[in-house]
Amino acid sequence: MNLPNRLTMGRLVMVPVFVLLCSFDHVATYAVAYVVFVAASITDYYDGKIARSRNLVTNFGKLFDPVADKVLLSAAFVMLMEIPGLHIPAWTIVVIIAREFLVTGARSLAATDGVVIAANSWGKTKAVIQMTYIFTFLFFVIVERAIAHWLPDGIVLYREALGITSYWAILFVALFTAFAGVQFARLNWRALNLGRLT
Repeated sequence: MNLPNRLTMGRLVMVPVFVLLCSFDHVATYAVAYVVFVAASITDYYDGKIARSRNLVTNFGKLFDPVADKVLLSAAFVMLMEIPGLHIPAWTIVVIIAREFLVTGARSLAATDGVVIAANSWGKTKAVIQMTYIFTFLFFVIVERAIAHWLPDGIVLYREALGITSYWAILFVALFTAFAGVQFARLNWRALNLGRLT
């Protein structure tokens, strides 16, 4: 197994570790989970870059790299939804996860006809927005748990601001994700044969 594929597998292995850590409501476990998520995100950046630069692209990587990405993001959003203070509506996570797997399925469908659908600017922007939400609000949760432990008298306003900010931010993430999905379908209508009756 070459280096890019090992990085991909490493990312998959880090997902259950991240989920386990986020299952414990403690500042220390959240902090370690944050480090694990950062490490997994770094592997996401480098596995594809190394594979392309060193001509190490394999069928294994083509299959498991996007799967590992989707599993990591899905796990992160589901675990964040379990944190009450973030006020994340369940439907927003359904929208985000559904879009990710529908697009992955559409790419696989197109690939059976020999058509490769590359990521577009909408999809790349969507990915940045999703990752920014996870990085930002998991960090804010860590800060909130630290304040609650060390400065309990100053936590009320912080919690209120965190909940409101997170709620509106995840609405934006979900709506933009859905919009990016619509743009994906519009731009790749012919490649996906969506206009052909069966």
